[in-house]
Amino acid sequence: MAESSDATAAVTAAPTVLDELLEITAQSLVRTEVAEHYEVIRELGRGKYGHVVLVTHRQRGTPMALKLLPKASTKLHTFLYEYCVALSLATHPAIISMFGIAIESSQYYGFLYEPALHKDLISIIKPRDGIPEPAAKQCAKQLVSALEFIHSRGLVYRDVKPENVLLFDPECRRIKLTDFGLTRPKGTKLKLVAGVIPYTAPELSNTTDAQGVPIDTSLDAWAFGVLLFCLLTGYFPWEQSLPDDPFFEDFMLWQETGLEENLPRHWKRLTAEAALMLRSLLALDPAKRGPVGGALRYVDCPWRLEDGCSEGAAVKP
Repeated sequence: MAESSDATAAVTAAPTVLDELLEITAQSLVRTEVAEHYEVIRELGRGKYGHVVLVTHRQRGTPMALKLLPKASTKLHTFLYEYCVALSLATHPAIISMFGIAIESSQYYGFLYEPALHKDLISIIKPRDGIPEPAAKQCAKQLVSALEFIHSRGLVYRDVKPENVLLFDPECRRIKLTDFGLTRPKGTKLKLVAGVIPYTAPELSNTTDAQGVPIDTSLDAWAFGVLLFCLLTGYFPWEQSLPDDPFFEDFMLWQETGLEENLPRHWKRLTAEAALMLRSLLALDPAKRGPVGGALRYVDCPWRLEDGCSEGAAVKP
């Protein structure tokens, strides 16, 4: 009963804690040009909203990753929110560590965190092959721990995908989640504002509610299931979680019947245990969807058959 009360308190407190941290950070934002204190070594990554560069501190020589978001296309509140969420979660070993430094230059907002020099998970997924099963299980265990930690803080991560899993060694013994721009408190009402992608849960893909859908941790369970499928096969289970996608239509039939004869053809390289694990994480009804931690029940079972079919939309770095 105490654990349940603590979890409820965390969900209730999440928006208040973030608001307080936002206010404090806005007052202590360091105004400086990047070149004054940091030497840019090379670019580590680039996304839709900004880019990340490897820098060293000019006096101390400390290597750091610096995420830069253009002021021309980024609201100050948006930047501060992402930074504060990341800062509030950074104590977990499978979440990126922060240096606690947020800056504003003439052109950018930025913050500094530990650099991951082995790139991200998408860089090692071989199309139509995936990654070695031991590495996939290492990823699963660490991601479950990170996501459960985020959920315990009353938050939903909302951006589980290989690009947001940073590698600190090639065998995935040490990985970390990054990029918290989409993270929101549980219960926040959200509408689908972008196109449907493989990681989009069906309750968001098909929503017509103008008020939006109250989000919960089942969204992360769905995306986590899709990510595990990609790690084990090297391709997406479908391109869109919509009935008019033939791969998703086949999956819906199997989910409804549970019959082995209805298992989609491109799932046949998975063991029965792996299929059961994913069937739970990818339950069509979010109320029946298993939690991310359910994957841990299967880590001692084999997940992949070596002679299965390889047919689907390949995951490309």
